[in-house]
Amino acid sequence: MRPRPFRSVSRLIVALVPLALVASACGGGSSPGSNTSRGPCTPAKTPVINFAAYSTPREVYGQVIPAFQSMWKEEHDGQSVIFQESYAGSTTQAQNVIAGYPADVVALSLAPDVDAIKDAGLITHDWTQAPDGGMVSTSVVVFDVRPGNPLGIKDYDDLTKPGVQILTPDPAQSGGARWNLVAAWGAALRGYAGVRKGDEAGAAELLKGIFENVLTLDKSARDSIQNFESGNGNVAITYENEVKTAQEAGLPDEAVYPPSTVLIQNPVAVVDKNAEAHCVLDIANAFVDFLHTPEVKQMYLEAGYRSTDLALAKKGDPKLGYPPIGDLFTVDDLGGWPALDQKLFGPDGIATTALAEAQG
Repeated sequence: MRPRPFRSVSRLIVALVPLALVASACGGGSSPGSNTSRGPCTPAKTPVINFAAYSTPREVYGQVIPAFQSMWKEEHDGQSVIFQESYAGSTTQAQNVIAGYPADVVALSLAPDVDAIKDAGLITHDWTQAPDGGMVSTSVVVFDVRPGNPLGIKDYDDLTKPGVQILTPDPAQSGGARWNLVAAWGAALRGYAGVRKGDEAGAAELLKGIFENVLTLDKSARDSIQNFESGNGNVAITYENEVKTAQEAGLPDEAVYPPSTVLIQNPVAVVDKNAEAHCVLDIANAFVDFLHTPEVKQMYLEAGYRSTDLALAKKGDPKLGYPPIGDLFTVDDLGGWPALDQKLFGPDGIATTALAEAQG
């Protein structure tokens, strides 16, 4: 198996964050007047941005971050900015930040994980008021199958058939896992995957049937796809961009596009309280602004992501390997994340219950 780009970079997955780590991160910054809510702070000559992201966009940020560093250095009298990068499951990252990991910027898989940090009081602004509603990239849920699709998988109900061995991450840790389940749930409610339109009981049975064929629940979407590439299972439910990354690395991953799937929308936000404490609020804000520029949007497209514009995302670009999606829906079409997250993934949620029942 050929390695993916940037795979050799070590991961920083924080379970419990010592107070010493938090203290050591508080010396970065660029200008004393940038953190008015906490008063003047002492800037560092070489500021540090602590950046916590979900597991799969390591490759694109391996291009974006150096581009931002070059721009900042050119526009700020040669000042260098250091990025301390951490990649793990989106929900795990949100939990880490709430527990004390000193992230100045978070790039997560889905809005509820950013909102959890906001609810903890660490994000103090309305991050959805940024361009594109705070979203910097999009993708769609697809099936990563073995070459030639020997099982003939076409839709979510095919995943429930005997003999299908599925890889998907743990929804308690991974934003990608929740996107996968939202895709199956939404497609079923919209009359696909062998379920009558609007039939919630049928959609719940679909989720249970999928879980019954899951081999293992990995910690993150990247762990899940690596598990698949190691020869385990015969289908992985994953992001389209993960298949693109694998193909770019010369791996035989093959994407199957279900007729109905969800538009994955990935948010980025400044963690105000941390960035203020570290005296890097102006740099953190500039970095997030940079992510919404045409230059960076093109980087995302070239790295396997779709446009943040719904119409363009739905249309795709077949010449570049992005087929159009027949029925591309969003979380808003299902009532929005606040209600949907609780309905599916709360303690008594439909997906939570389906998983418990499938595990016996």
